[in-house]
Amino acid sequence: MRAILALADGTVYEGEAFGATTTTVGEVVFNTGMTGYQEALTDPSYAGQLLCLTYPLIGNYGINADDVESKQIQVAGFVVRRLADVYSNWRANESLDGFLRRQGIPGISGVDTRALTRRLRHEGVMMGALGIGDVIADDLIARLNDRANAYDQIDWVRRVTTSKPYSWGPDEGSARFRVSVLDCGIKYNILRELAALGVRATVFPATATADQMLADDPDGLFLSPGPGDPALLGYAVDTVQAVAHSGKPVMGICLGNQLLGCAFGGKTFKLPFGHRGANHPVKDLPTGRVVITSQNHGYALDANSLPSDSVSVTQINLNDGTVEGLQHRELPVFSIQYHPEASPGPRDSTFYFERFIDLMEARR
Repeated sequence: MRAILALADGTVYEGEAFGATTTTVGEVVFNTGMTGYQEALTDPSYAGQLLCLTYPLIGNYGINADDVESKQIQVAGFVVRRLADVYSNWRANESLDGFLRRQGIPGISGVDTRALTRRLRHEGVMMGALGIGDVIADDLIARLNDRANAYDQIDWVRRVTTSKPYSWGPDEGSARFRVSVLDCGIKYNILRELAALGVRATVFPATATADQMLADDPDGLFLSPGPGDPALLGYAVDTVQAVAHSGKPVMGICLGNQLLGCAFGGKTFKLPFGHRGANHPVKDLPTGRVVITSQNHGYALDANSLPSDSVSVTQINLNDGTVEGLQHRELPVFSIQYHPEASPGPRDSTFYFERFIDLMEARR
Protein backbone atom coordinates (compact mmCIF):
# COMPACT_ATOMS: atom_id res chain seq x y z
CA MET A 1 0.00 0.00 0.00
CA ARG A 2 1.20 3.51 -0.84
CA ALA A 3 2.42 5.87 1.90
CA ILE A 4 3.43 9.53 1.92
CA LEU A 5 5.62 11.46 4.36
CA ALA A 6 5.07 15.21 4.03
CA LEU A 7 7.28 17.74 5.84
CA ALA A 8 6.29 21.19 7.03
CA ASP A 9 8.58 22.80 4.44
CA GLY A 10 6.60 21.13 1.64
CA THR A 11 9.01 18.29 0.94
CA VAL A 12 7.25 15.01 0.13
CA TYR A 13 8.61 11.46 0.25
CA GLU A 14 6.67 8.54 -1.21
CA GLY A 15 7.09 4.94 -0.16
CA GLU A 16 5.37 1.74 0.84
CA ALA A 17 3.25 1.42 3.96
CA PHE A 18 3.76 -1.07 6.76
CA GLY A 19 2.36 -1.28 10.25
CA ALA A 20 -1.02 0.30 10.92
CA THR A 21 -3.05 1.91 8.12
CA THR A 22 -3.61 5.26 9.78
CA THR A 23 -2.45 8.86 9.41
CA THR A 24 -0.25 10.47 12.04
CA VAL A 25 1.52 13.76 12.77
CA GLY A 26 4.75 14.33 14.68
CA GLU A 27 8.15 15.96 14.83
CA VAL A 28 10.45 14.25 12.32
CA VAL A 29 13.81 13.24 13.85
CA PHE A 30 16.61 10.84 12.95
CA ASN A 31 18.72 8.32 14.86
CA THR A 32 22.15 7.16 13.64
CA GLY A 33 22.33 3.89 15.62
CA MET A 34 22.98 0.74 13.61
CA THR A 35 20.92 -1.51 15.90
CA GLY A 36 18.27 -1.11 18.57
CA TYR A 37 15.11 -0.30 16.63
CA GLN A 38 12.93 -2.11 19.18
CA GLU A 39 14.42 -0.14 22.07
CA ALA A 40 14.04 3.11 20.13
CA LEU A 41 10.41 2.44 19.23
CA THR A 42 9.50 1.89 22.90
CA ASP A 43 11.64 4.69 24.36
CA PRO A 44 9.26 7.28 25.92
CA SER A 45 11.62 10.08 24.90
CA TYR A 46 10.43 9.55 21.30
CA ALA A 47 6.78 10.23 22.15
CA GLY A 48 5.17 12.50 19.58
CA GLN A 49 7.92 12.01 16.99
CA LEU A 50 8.23 10.40 13.57
CA LEU A 51 11.47 8.46 13.86
CA CYS A 52 13.76 8.00 10.85
CA LEU A 53 16.59 5.48 11.16
CA THR A 54 19.70 6.13 9.06
CA TYR A 55 20.79 2.48 8.97
CA PRO A 56 19.27 1.14 5.72
CA LEU A 57 17.98 -2.35 6.66
CA ILE A 58 15.52 -2.49 9.55
CA GLY A 59 13.51 -5.40 10.95
CA ASN A 60 15.99 -8.19 10.16
CA TYR A 61 16.14 -9.51 13.73
CA GLY A 62 12.45 -9.10 14.51
CA ILE A 63 10.88 -8.22 17.85
CA ASN A 64 11.19 -10.07 21.16
CA ALA A 65 9.33 -9.78 24.44
CA ASP A 66 12.32 -8.76 26.55
CA ASP A 67 13.95 -5.75 24.88
CA VAL A 68 11.17 -3.22 25.34
CA GLU A 69 11.84 0.03 27.20
CA SER A 70 8.24 0.78 28.17
CA LYS A 71 4.78 -0.78 28.03
CA GLN A 72 4.10 0.25 24.43
CA ILE A 73 5.46 1.75 21.22
CA GLN A 74 6.03 5.46 21.88
CA VAL A 75 6.88 6.90 18.45
CA ALA A 76 4.10 8.46 16.39
CA GLY A 77 5.40 6.88 13.19
CA PHE A 78 8.40 5.04 11.74
CA VAL A 79 10.50 5.81 8.64
CA VAL A 80 12.97 3.31 7.14
CA ARG A 81 14.89 2.78 3.92
CA ARG A 82 14.17 -0.93 3.63
CA LEU A 83 11.98 -3.20 5.72
CA ALA A 84 13.34 -6.74 6.01
CA ASP A 85 10.94 -9.28 4.51
CA VAL A 86 12.15 -12.04 6.82
CA TYR A 87 13.41 -11.76 10.39
CA SER A 88 15.86 -14.18 11.96
CA ASN A 89 16.79 -14.29 15.65
CA TRP A 90 16.36 -17.06 18.20
CA ARG A 91 14.70 -14.65 20.66
CA ALA A 92 12.29 -13.09 18.17
CA ASN A 93 8.59 -13.88 18.36
CA GLU A 94 7.11 -11.20 16.08
CA SER A 95 7.92 -9.20 12.96
CA LEU A 96 8.48 -5.46 13.07
CA ASP A 97 5.52 -4.98 10.74
CA GLY A 98 3.27 -7.02 13.04
CA PHE A 99 4.52 -5.16 16.12
CA LEU A 100 3.57 -1.77 14.65
CA ARG A 101 0.28 -3.04 13.24
CA ARG A 102 -0.75 -4.55 16.58
CA GLN A 103 -0.13 -1.27 18.40
CA GLY A 104 -1.66 1.04 15.80
CA ILE A 105 1.53 2.79 14.63
CA PRO A 106 2.10 3.45 10.90
CA GLY A 107 5.41 3.08 9.07
CA ILE A 108 6.81 3.95 5.67
CA SER A 109 9.61 2.11 3.85
CA GLY A 110 11.35 2.85 0.58
CA VAL A 111 12.27 6.38 1.68
CA ASP A 112 15.73 7.78 0.89
CA THR A 113 16.53 8.17 4.58
CA ARG A 114 19.97 9.61 3.80
CA ALA A 115 18.36 12.47 1.85
CA LEU A 116 15.77 12.98 4.62
CA THR A 117 18.49 13.07 7.28
CA ARG A 118 20.55 15.56 5.29
CA ARG A 119 17.50 17.82 5.00
CA LEU A 120 16.87 17.66 8.76
CA ARG A 121 20.53 18.36 9.50
CA HIS A 122 20.49 21.37 7.18
CA GLU A 123 17.04 22.80 7.93
CA GLY A 124 16.54 21.47 11.47
CA VAL A 125 13.93 19.04 12.71
CA MET A 126 10.41 19.91 11.67
CA MET A 127 6.87 18.65 11.87
CA GLY A 128 5.73 16.01 9.44
CA ALA A 129 2.63 13.99 8.57
CA LEU A 130 2.59 10.35 7.53
CA GLY A 131 -0.40 9.21 5.50
CA ILE A 132 -1.34 5.76 4.25
CA GLY A 133 -3.36 4.84 1.16
CA ASP A 134 -5.24 7.38 -0.95
CA VAL A 135 -3.93 10.48 0.77
CA ILE A 136 -3.05 13.81 -0.83
CA ALA A 137 0.22 15.47 0.10
CA ASP A 138 -1.33 18.96 0.26
CA ASP A 139 -3.92 17.71 2.75
CA LEU A 140 -1.18 16.28 4.94
CA ILE A 141 0.79 19.53 4.85
CA ALA A 142 -2.36 21.48 5.77
CA ARG A 143 -2.60 19.46 8.98
CA LEU A 144 0.85 20.69 9.92
CA ASN A 145 -0.32 24.30 9.98
CA ASP A 146 -2.47 23.60 13.04
CA ARG A 147 -0.44 24.81 16.03
CA ALA A 148 -2.37 22.43 18.25
CA ASN A 149 -0.35 19.64 16.64
CA ALA A 150 3.02 21.37 17.17
CA TYR A 151 5.47 19.24 19.13
CA ASP A 152 6.59 22.06 21.42
CA GLN A 153 3.02 22.94 22.42
CA ILE A 154 2.30 19.60 24.11
CA ASP A 155 3.39 18.35 27.53
CA TRP A 156 4.53 14.90 26.42
CA VAL A 157 5.76 13.98 29.90
CA ARG A 158 2.19 13.90 31.21
CA ARG A 159 1.31 11.50 28.38
CA VAL A 160 4.07 8.97 29.10
CA THR A 161 4.43 9.05 32.89
CA THR A 162 2.97 6.35 35.11
CA SER A 163 -0.54 6.99 36.43
CA LYS A 164 0.30 5.67 39.90
CA PRO A 165 3.41 4.67 41.88
CA TYR A 166 4.89 1.20 41.47
CA SER A 167 8.00 -0.65 42.65
CA TRP A 168 10.78 -2.37 40.71
CA GLY A 169 13.71 -4.45 41.92
CA PRO A 170 14.56 -6.49 45.03
CA ASP A 171 12.01 -6.77 47.81
CA GLU A 172 12.29 -4.63 50.92
CA GLY A 173 14.13 -7.30 52.87
CA SER A 174 16.95 -7.86 50.40
CA ALA A 175 17.37 -4.41 48.82
CA ARG A 176 20.62 -2.56 49.55
CA PHE A 177 19.03 0.84 48.89
CA ARG A 178 15.61 2.36 48.33
CA VAL A 179 15.32 5.05 45.68
CA SER A 180 12.41 7.29 44.67
CA VAL A 181 12.23 7.82 40.90
CA LEU A 182 10.51 10.77 39.22
CA ASP A 183 9.05 9.22 36.07
CA CYS A 184 9.18 11.73 33.24
CA GLY A 185 9.54 8.87 30.75
CA ILE A 186 11.58 6.19 32.49
CA LYS A 187 13.23 3.47 30.41
CA TYR A 188 12.95 -0.03 31.82
CA ASN A 189 16.67 -0.61 31.40
CA ILE A 190 17.42 2.15 33.91
CA LEU A 191 15.34 0.25 36.44
CA ARG A 192 17.08 -2.98 35.43
CA GLU A 193 20.52 -1.42 35.97
CA LEU A 194 19.54 -0.07 39.39
CA ALA A 195 18.00 -3.40 40.40
CA ALA A 196 21.22 -5.22 39.44
CA LEU A 197 23.02 -3.00 41.98
CA GLY A 198 20.56 -3.91 44.72
CA VAL A 199 18.24 -0.91 44.41
CA ARG A 200 14.51 -1.14 45.02
CA ALA A 201 12.99 1.71 43.05
CA THR A 202 9.64 3.30 43.77
CA VAL A 203 8.53 5.02 40.58
CA PHE A 204 6.35 8.12 41.01
CA PRO A 205 4.30 10.04 38.42
CA ALA A 206 5.95 13.16 37.03
CA THR A 207 3.35 15.23 38.89
CA ALA A 208 4.39 13.86 42.29
CA THR A 209 5.43 16.35 44.95
CA ALA A 210 8.70 16.33 46.82
CA ASP A 211 6.85 15.39 50.01
CA GLN A 212 5.44 12.31 48.29
CA MET A 213 8.84 11.24 46.99
CA LEU A 214 10.49 11.77 50.38
CA ALA A 215 7.69 10.32 52.52
CA ASP A 216 9.30 6.88 52.94
CA ASP A 217 12.75 8.35 53.68
CA PRO A 218 14.49 6.87 50.62
CA ASP A 219 18.26 6.57 50.41
CA GLY A 220 18.33 8.59 47.20
CA LEU A 221 16.30 10.12 44.39
CA PHE A 222 16.51 9.59 40.67
CA LEU A 223 15.32 11.88 37.85
CA SER A 224 14.44 10.06 34.65
CA PRO A 225 14.75 10.90 30.95
CA GLY A 226 11.66 11.94 29.03
CA PRO A 227 10.24 13.69 25.97
CA GLY A 228 9.39 17.24 25.03
CA ASP A 229 10.32 20.79 25.94
CA PRO A 230 11.57 21.29 29.53
CA ALA A 231 10.10 24.80 29.48
CA LEU A 232 6.62 23.24 29.83
CA LEU A 233 7.53 21.31 32.99
CA GLY A 234 7.38 23.92 35.73
CA TYR A 235 5.62 21.49 38.07
CA ALA A 236 8.49 19.00 37.75
CA VAL A 237 11.12 21.71 38.18
CA ASP A 238 9.52 22.68 41.50
CA THR A 239 9.67 19.07 42.68
CA VAL A 240 13.28 18.67 41.54
CA GLN A 241 14.31 21.88 43.28
CA ALA A 242 12.90 20.59 46.56
CA VAL A 243 14.37 17.09 46.38
CA ALA A 244 17.76 18.45 45.30
CA HIS A 245 17.93 20.47 48.51
CA SER A 246 16.77 17.57 50.68
CA GLY A 247 20.34 16.55 51.45
CA LYS A 248 19.85 13.13 49.87
CA PRO A 249 21.87 11.93 46.86
CA VAL A 250 20.23 12.77 43.55
CA MET A 251 21.09 11.50 40.06
CA GLY A 252 19.53 12.69 36.81
CA ILE A 253 19.72 11.38 33.26
CA CYS A 254 18.87 13.31 30.05
CA LEU A 255 15.69 15.28 30.83
CA GLY A 256 16.65 14.78 34.48
CA ASN A 257 19.85 16.71 33.74
CA GLN A 258 17.86 19.54 32.19
CA LEU A 259 15.36 19.64 35.07
CA LEU A 260 18.20 19.90 37.58
CA GLY A 261 19.75 22.73 35.60
CA CYS A 262 16.41 24.55 35.52
CA ALA A 263 15.89 23.91 39.24
CA PHE A 264 19.18 25.69 39.96
CA GLY A 265 18.28 28.67 37.77
CA GLY A 266 19.40 27.58 34.29
CA LYS A 267 17.60 27.78 30.97
CA THR A 268 17.24 25.35 28.07
CA PHE A 269 17.19 25.80 24.30
CA LYS A 270 16.20 23.65 21.34
CA LEU A 271 19.00 22.03 19.35
CA PRO A 272 18.83 22.35 15.55
CA PHE A 273 18.45 18.58 14.95
CA GLY A 274 19.14 17.05 18.35
CA HIS A 275 21.48 14.29 19.50
CA ARG A 276 20.08 10.85 18.68
CA GLY A 277 22.44 7.94 18.18
CA ALA A 278 25.02 5.68 19.79
CA ASN A 279 28.27 7.41 18.90
CA HIS A 280 28.44 10.81 20.62
CA PRO A 281 31.81 11.67 22.23
CA VAL A 282 31.61 13.32 25.64
CA LYS A 283 34.52 14.77 27.61
CA ASP A 284 34.61 14.73 31.40
CA LEU A 285 36.24 18.06 32.25
CA PRO A 286 37.70 17.22 35.70
CA THR A 287 39.52 14.10 34.44
CA GLY A 288 39.91 14.71 30.71
CA ARG A 289 38.41 11.29 30.04
CA VAL A 290 36.37 10.87 26.83
CA VAL A 291 33.56 8.34 26.56
CA ILE A 292 31.38 7.34 23.62
CA THR A 293 27.73 7.71 24.55
CA SER A 294 24.21 6.90 23.42
CA GLN A 295 21.97 9.96 23.28
CA ASN A 296 18.38 10.95 22.58
CA HIS A 297 17.45 14.55 23.24
CA GLY A 298 16.34 17.61 21.31
CA TYR A 299 16.99 20.26 23.98
CA ALA A 300 20.09 21.28 25.92
CA LEU A 301 21.05 23.45 28.87
CA ASP A 302 22.50 26.91 28.24
CA ALA A 303 25.82 26.79 30.10
CA ASN A 304 25.90 30.58 30.47
CA SER A 305 22.57 30.55 32.31
CA LEU A 306 23.79 28.29 35.12
CA PRO A 307 24.91 29.87 38.41
CA SER A 308 28.63 29.06 38.47
CA ASP A 309 28.90 29.67 42.20
CA SER A 310 26.70 26.65 42.97
CA VAL A 311 26.67 24.44 39.86
CA SER A 312 29.57 23.28 37.73
CA VAL A 313 29.40 21.93 34.18
CA THR A 314 31.36 18.70 34.41
CA GLN A 315 31.00 17.33 30.88
CA ILE A 316 30.64 18.65 27.35
CA ASN A 317 29.74 17.18 23.97
CA LEU A 318 32.82 17.20 21.75
CA ASN A 319 30.74 17.62 18.59
CA ASP A 320 29.07 20.91 19.52
CA GLY A 321 30.27 21.86 23.02
CA THR A 322 26.85 21.56 24.65
CA VAL A 323 26.37 20.66 28.32
CA GLU A 324 26.52 16.91 29.01
CA GLY A 325 26.84 16.84 32.80
CA LEU A 326 26.32 18.85 35.98
CA GLN A 327 27.40 18.63 39.59
CA HIS A 328 26.35 20.79 42.52
CA ARG A 329 29.31 22.25 44.37
CA GLU A 330 27.95 21.46 47.84
CA LEU A 331 25.00 19.06 47.55
CA PRO A 332 25.30 15.33 46.65
CA VAL A 333 23.64 15.99 43.31
CA PHE A 334 24.88 15.19 39.79
CA SER A 335 23.47 14.48 36.35
CA ILE A 336 24.40 13.44 32.83
CA GLN A 337 22.70 14.25 29.54
CA TYR A 338 23.24 10.89 27.85
CA HIS A 339 22.15 7.30 28.49
CA PRO A 340 24.49 4.99 30.44
CA GLU A 341 21.77 2.33 30.40
CA ALA A 342 21.54 2.24 26.60
CA SER A 343 21.25 -1.29 25.27
CA PRO A 344 22.25 -1.92 22.61
CA GLY A 345 24.79 0.86 22.80
CA PRO A 346 28.15 1.81 24.28
CA ARG A 347 28.77 0.76 27.89
CA ASP A 348 31.51 3.31 28.62
CA SER A 349 29.43 5.26 31.11
CA THR A 350 27.59 2.62 33.16
CA PHE A 351 29.85 3.39 36.12
CA TYR A 352 27.72 6.46 36.85
CA PHE A 353 25.13 4.17 38.40
CA GLU A 354 27.86 2.93 40.74
CA ARG A 355 28.75 6.54 41.55
CA PHE A 356 25.15 7.06 42.62
CA ILE A 357 25.40 3.94 44.80
CA ASP A 358 28.61 5.27 46.38
CA LEU A 359 26.90 8.57 47.26
CA MET A 360 24.11 6.72 49.03
CA GLU A 361 26.57 4.42 50.80
CA ALA A 362 28.56 7.39 52.09
CA ARG A 363 25.48 8.89 53.76
CA ARG A 364 24.35 5.84 55.70
